[in-house]
Amino acid sequence: MPSPKASNSQYSPTVTENLGDITIFSAAGVPLMFKDLWDQEQGIAVVALLRHFGCPCCWELASTLKESKSRFDSAGVKLIAVGVGAPNKARLLAQRLPFPMDCLYADPDRKAYDFLDLYYGFGRTFFNPASAKVLLRFDALRKVTKNYTIEATPDDRSGVLQQGGMFVFRGKELLYARKDEGTGDHAPLDDVFDVCCKVPVA
Repeated sequence: MPSPKASNSQYSPTVTENLGDITIFSAAGVPLMFKDLWDQEQGIAVVALLRHFGCPCCWELASTLKESKSRFDSAGVKLIAVGVGAPNKARLLAQRLPFPMDCLYADPDRKAYDFLDLYYGFGRTFFNPASAKVLLRFDALRKVTKNYTIEATPDDRSGVLQQGGMFVFRGKELLYARKDEGTGDHAPLDDVFDVCCKVPVA
């Protein structure tokens, strides 16, 4: 059963259509609309909105997603990771972690984050109790950030105050939504697998 923090009831039934009109960028710098990232009829997509490309906790999440990609692929699920920052910042993460560039996208103006009303602010970023769990994963963080560079941080430093979230879509239907309460407070991947890997693929 998904964690109590996960709920898609906070979003309107038209959320996917409206989100679809938002433009983001591939890691190569090509502008794309959200609706072009997966099949809007019956395609299943896991959309992970990272905080920003210079966030060590997001490198940890990206590493976990990369390790899980074969499981998503075998279930016919498309993996999409979006981060705050310009495409060149996305490429730094992709090259140094590494992470597959064809799954990575940049949202430099945080348009998708704003539309989905993801948490933002100093308190959420640095002082939210949910962030304390990061300390329990210190060894894992140290391992995945061995090639980390602070250069991946957005040039617009206000972007570092953005929190992320995890979403699962089937076509235009939102199946799962979870906002990160604080830095490093990522959705449990078991919850995500329970939703996306048990949905019949048309």
